[in-house]
Amino acid sequence: MPGNPLTDPNWADDMTDTVVRTVDAVRERTTVPAIYAARGLVFGILAAFLGLFALVITIIALLRGVQSLLDIWVSQERAVYLSYFIVGGIISIAGLVLFRKRNSHA
Repeated sequence: MPGNPLTDPNWADDMTDTVVRTVDAVRERTTVPAIYAARGLVFGILAAFLGLFALVITIIALLRGVQSLLDIWVSQERAVYLSYFIVGGIISIAGLVLFRKRNSHA
């Protein structure tokens, strides 16, 4: 009988190989997808935070640039309010354009 450890000299090696193959197959089906999902989640959150940070810094830089430009013609207080209105208007128009395009494929 091939499964009898008393008569089969390769029984220990065969059983070890079977256990190793089984453990590898289980790990391949469970642990590897979980690792990929966790990596995707971590890198996605990191990319979202960095993108949000870049967006905020860009808006602040745009506001400061418009304020400096408007400071040439109007007082500093008015330049601040006008820059808020100008940049807010640009962002609003961009949002309206994107909002209109959301159903363009339908």
